[in-house]
Amino acid sequence: MPITKGAEKAHRQSERKRVFNIRRKGAMKDADKAIQKAVASGDASKSKELLSTAYKAIDKAAKNGVIKKNTAARKKSLASSRMKSVK
Repeated sequence: MPITKGAEKAHRQSERKRVFNIRRKGAMKDADKAIQKAVASGDASKSKELLSTAYKAIDKAAKNGVIKKNTAARKKSLASSRMKSVK
């Protein structure tokens, strides 16, 4: 447990940030799973719609430091190549 006031505040802040990070990461994973499901069903139009939402979730996660920039680029590239494979 934190002993000083500063440590208590840092602990509160880290708990708050943890919740936001989990939320961002979950949104990113949900978007990725939705694309995979659309690709598996062979629905090209649905996967194209979901690609923009996945890009948005990935970019937000990278912007806030939940994932690194190169990881975001890799995930976006993978999602795009999956979507292209449906055609």
